[in-house]
Amino acid sequence: MSLPGGRACCARPFGSAVCKVNWAITRDIERILEGYKPVVDAAIERHIPRKLDVRGMERCVGRPSYAFDPKAATGAVNGPIWDLLDRGGKRWRPALTMIVAGCLGKDPESLADVAAASEVIHNGTLMVDDVEDSSDLRRGRPCTHIKYGVDVAVNAGNAMYYLSMLPLLRDRKKYGEKETLKAYDVYIEELVRLSYGQGTDIYWHRGNAGEVTERQYLQMCAFKTGTIARLAAKWGAIFAGGTDDQVEAAGMLAESIGVAFQIQDDVLNLLGEEGKYGKDPGGDISEGKRTLLVIYALKHSKKDDAARLITTLDSHTKDKKKIAEAIAIIRQSGAFEHANGVARKIVATAWKGFDSSFPKSKHKEVLRLLADYVIDRSV
Repeated sequence: MSLPGGRACCARPFGSAVCKVNWAITRDIERILEGYKPVVDAAIERHIPRKLDVRGMERCVGRPSYAFDPKAATGAVNGPIWDLLDRGGKRWRPALTMIVAGCLGKDPESLADVAAASEVIHNGTLMVDDVEDSSDLRRGRPCTHIKYGVDVAVNAGNAMYYLSMLPLLRDRKKYGEKETLKAYDVYIEELVRLSYGQGTDIYWHRGNAGEVTERQYLQMCAFKTGTIARLAAKWGAIFAGGTDDQVEAAGMLAESIGVAFQIQDDVLNLLGEEGKYGKDPGGDISEGKRTLLVIYALKHSKKDDAARLITTLDSHTKDKKKIAEAIAIIRQSGAFEHANGVARKIVATAWKGFDSSFPKSKHKEVLRLLADYVIDRSV
């Protein structure tokens, strides 16, 4: 399969604290991801139909013991799921599965159905996370729990964790018994970690943070954001016949990309343009989140400024003036520059292990671009 986007991209070395992604490279990777997006969406729809009928219900849950109500299932599960999926998203996690598989000589599109699993899981976490954070906006529109109700959002979000596994459940012979069992192991391990990462984040922003260290924050990110990326990349290596070392190297690179993505997400939450970012601007301040930016600012700000920042975070204020003041304290501390450097260092370190484990290929070059892109993205 040729790379989505129409042409091979020329990757440049990354890892320098001062290097920046230029517009041409940004357009290249965005075009590549756009090429994967319809492949991923079609795969999702094969297993999670937008509108359910009896046949679609049977595909999802098996034959009924009594009688289905497809209208109810569509209205409370599949409809809200597609309402969120249709709002956008770059689909870079399922692209990871296919790109990693391509690095090992596998036809990426042959794994489209299993690759789509990470996108379904990811959006399920967003739906539930918005309830937990009492968020108002997701991708520029009212969150699922605002539009459909908390009960629908929690149930549909949870359903996405399991609907994601339908391709392996229904077509496991296609992917190989041994490979499928390995994929199941990865799925269980990563979703357990995901729950602990989210739980830690919740505990901290409830005012129980104390003195959270940078390494503790990075571990939380590795669990909360890195797990789905790690699952995606590991599945790509597993189903492409990779060795155990290649599976682990792919997982570590993906985890680093996921952590870098989260760090940049924290930056965009405070600096992103209203209406462009798609979430509540400054929402992390209102929620009292202890991000890498906050941790650094508390350590490197004047005592009075640090005290005001903690007070604002713990008050869960929505006052725009107080939020702006908190952002100013964080900016003055040099936290944004520090966060960018940390993200680059993490990815550069993980790349070394991946680079030595995988042969040279066009797909490998695309991963280099993707790693840079998640650090420097503006949306």
